[in-house]
Amino acid sequence: MNRCSTILSVIILAFAGLIPAEAQQAYPDYDKLFFYRFWFNQKTATASEYEPEQLLSPAAIARREKYEIPLLTESDLPVSNQHLQALAGYGFRLKCTSKWLNTALFTSTEPKDIETLEELYFIDSIRLVKHPADPAKKSYSKYGVTASPEDPVAFDPRLPLNGHLLHKSGFTGRNITIAVLDAGFANADRIEALNQLRRRGGIIATRDFINGSSFVYDYHTHGTSVLSILAGSLPGIINGTAPDADYLLLRTEDDNTEYPVEEDYWIAAAEYADSAGADVISSSLGYFTFDDPSMNYFFSDMNGDRPFITRGADMAASKGILVVNSAGNERNNSWLRIIAPSDGDSVLCIGALRHDLIISDFSSAGFSSDGQVKPDAVAPGVSLPVQFEPEMWHTGSGTSFSCPVISGLSASLMQAVPEASPAEIIKALHESSDRYASPDSLYGYGLPDFLKALRLLEADHIFMPEVIMTAGPNPFTDEIFFWFHESPGSLTVTITEASGRTVLERNFPVYVARSFRLSSLGNLAQGLYIIKAVTDQGDRTFKMIRINR
Repeated sequence: MNRCSTILSVIILAFAGLIPAEAQQAYPDYDKLFFYRFWFNQKTATASEYEPEQLLSPAAIARREKYEIPLLTESDLPVSNQHLQALAGYGFRLKCTSKWLNTALFTSTEPKDIETLEELYFIDSIRLVKHPADPAKKSYSKYGVTASPEDPVAFDPRLPLNGHLLHKSGFTGRNITIAVLDAGFANADRIEALNQLRRRGGIIATRDFINGSSFVYDYHTHGTSVLSILAGSLPGIINGTAPDADYLLLRTEDDNTEYPVEEDYWIAAAEYADSAGADVISSSLGYFTFDDPSMNYFFSDMNGDRPFITRGADMAASKGILVVNSAGNERNNSWLRIIAPSDGDSVLCIGALRHDLIISDFSSAGFSSDGQVKPDAVAPGVSLPVQFEPEMWHTGSGTSFSCPVISGLSASLMQAVPEASPAEIIKALHESSDRYASPDSLYGYGLPDFLKALRLLEADHIFMPEVIMTAGPNPFTDEIFFWFHESPGSLTVTITEASGRTVLERNFPVYVARSFRLSSLGNLAQGLYIIKAVTDQGDRTFKMIRINR
């Protein structure tokens, strides 16, 4: 490349905001900028020009193949770089894009003439989504409240949902990836409840979409409290709802101000989660009114299609991700109703119950403005044990805290029946809930029973042998599967060499699933093994041969 071309490239990158800040002139602080969302009316490429591997990560491809989702659609194509460079020429700096919705978020040091810019041939529309303002967060209620516990006896939110039975059976979210979208994770790198998570390397990625960095252990403790419900372990106090899942910690919420720009960050994080292979998005956030009232949503907008963030959430669901979102804490405020993106027709909207399983006075009411049953489900969300600072635990109240109860246990359900799609899991949770026959605007379909949901999913996906149990394949390489005619009640599996030496034993005093997967057997020598399974229903012994691939 000659010197002139190099200079031109640097100028283009500088306009786009894609070269290091120290190579550019000083840029104003975040709260002194104008933020504009651009909708483009076209993309400059077609899906036929790409192979899936060029645009999708292996994890995203695997999820689409698993659920028979088309690998590449127009929504997977990148936003046109030509459009981005053209706007950079007008003095904008790129913040983030959404390939799903064909938008870009730009910043400017001064207000722009939107009407003139909308005349550009590739622009569909433009919206100002944040302007310079003093910090003035309007929607403090979205975070719920935390307090020092008055009752030293901690409440276990898994119990009313029979989620503890999944955990006792070994279904604790292993091999499931949960993306947590929140306002920050201050102290998540220090608190005792997350020691086990950190020790096993369960936090696989972190990203701050506001600052464009990878550091998230600051700004706010709300995400830390949520994460402690999902993955925490404090003996006798906190029992995480998905303690063995892997986690993406993604900061999308500006805790100082409330503007629609945070919807752009949320969608950018959802696209990142898709690429990183997330199975679940757990979001204890939502939007309805803003620091600038002219930007507010109205309840009529909560129809599953209008809010920008809702369209992004439904798009995430269309890519095979289970999206779980808090309903909001607005029933004792003037808004009263659910907030976006919980109005999405593919989003699992969660309300909050007290310990006595009565709906809390703050849990936002449904239905959506177009008549969808919302909330979809309710779970304990009042005075739940949380930790967000070392050597102390608190209680948290809000739909922010009932949301991770459901999202974590749903990850455990995914582990138990990996063939079940997110849509099937939502359907099973609906049908297993205690108000399914007569849903209402406060409880929705009601309190799910995860054991019943497991049975519903097993009926569609798990082979039922006519005999008490069967096992295979034979010969085997790395794993053996067991299928039971009915729930074993308890389960003990042993593998014994032909010589009589026991080389492996697994014991579950409680085992509720109709299938069992015995994995990590690749270290066994080739040869004959005696496999014995003992259940409450009876026992069987299988002679099986271990071979190499």
